[in-house]
Amino acid sequence: MEIIIRNTSDQPIYDQICTQLKAQIVAGELEAGALLPSIRALAKDLKVSVITTKRAYDELEAEGYVYTVAGKGCFVAEKDLDLIREQKLKELEGHLSAAVQLARTCGLSREELLETLRILSEEDETQ
Repeated sequence: MEIIIRNTSDQPIYDQICTQLKAQIVAGELEAGALLPSIRALAKDLKVSVITTKRAYDELEAEGYVYTVAGKGCFVAEKDLDLIREQKLKELEGHLSAAVQLARTCGLSREELLETLRILSEEDETQ
């Protein structure tokens, strides 16, 4: 398990931890049932507050990515791929809605917006 904290990011540290752990769980790098480092151990490894790692684990548990067993630790939950996909689609819709609003304020037509999305998508595929 690798987590990289960027102090220059506007994203809160707990959210950086959550985002990276979610990505590793979804990608299968962290398998269901895998024991995660303790809150204290992760805080020590990342050189962050125990409160920060606790918040990250609490967020992950609230979203169903992990579960806690008292006295044993925090474990990766079974993936509900449909639920994860639905959450990601909802997040995508929020970003696209913001893009549509921004395009409107710039005076872009629907066709120009779609062309921009197509170009960005093609660029991403080649990387």
